[in-house]
Amino acid sequence: MKKLVIIGLSAMAFVLTNCAPSAKQIKEAVEKDPSIVFVAIEKYPDQFIEVVNKAAQEAQRKAQDKSIAEESKKRDEEFANPLKPEVQEGRVIFGKKDAKVTIIEYSDFECPYCSKGYQTMKQVLAEYPNDVRIVFKHLPLDFHPQAMPAAKYFEAIARQSPEKAQKFHDAVFENQGKLRADGEKFLTDSAKKLGVDMKKLTTDLGDASLMTRINADMEEAKKFNFSGTPGFLINGVSLRGAYPYPEFKSIIDRHLGKTEETKKQ
Repeated sequence: MKKLVIIGLSAMAFVLTNCAPSAKQIKEAVEKDPSIVFVAIEKYPDQFIEVVNKAAQEAQRKAQDKSIAEESKKRDEEFANPLKPEVQEGRVIFGKKDAKVTIIEYSDFECPYCSKGYQTMKQVLAEYPNDVRIVFKHLPLDFHPQAMPAAKYFEAIARQSPEKAQKFHDAVFENQGKLRADGEKFLTDSAKKLGVDMKKLTTDLGDASLMTRINADMEEAKKFNFSGTPGFLINGVSLRGAYPYPEFKSIIDRHLGKTEETKKQ
């Protein structure tokens, strides 16, 4: 912003003079006697604000263009050299197991942005029922106290029934308020409603190997530089954050070899 103000001051100085001084002369004059600019601002405040706002908008536009270009370059690099997560045996998979596109989702059951990601993943599966599968992995954040317990319940329930684990997953994301308010009571009640064997659930929750899987997910997320949630790998191409559906569609279609021309046919 300091640079923008200097630009605005320089432009105002140019407007208020009869000659056309160089940038160097303007800078020297302002540094020598800043009151010149203060007087000009007081006399022409509207014009000064207009110049600064235009400069700020232009700087913002250039920053956005640069960010888009960098993101596009990074995405092309990942299409050429995709990131390679592990999909272990026994993982809960949403969608067809032999789908062409695999989305690895690193998520936190208590994160509100992950709840948005959950809704987007539902839309993805509805639009690509045969072509996309989703592998749910864990990245519980320290400041979400119920995220880790929920992750453990999910994995413990999955040992009994992947289908019940999927329903548990949906129930938690659709009732995050209850998760935050009631904590483990909500998790236990949700498991009971699904007909989970509660004795086995208690045993599995105490099994140290349960944390081995969750810790492995967290380490993998860290390896791919996912620090916040949600994070996604779409056949190895990353999306960091709760992006809207069109962003996923763009990457999925590119993986499937769909172009604008083929979609119109």
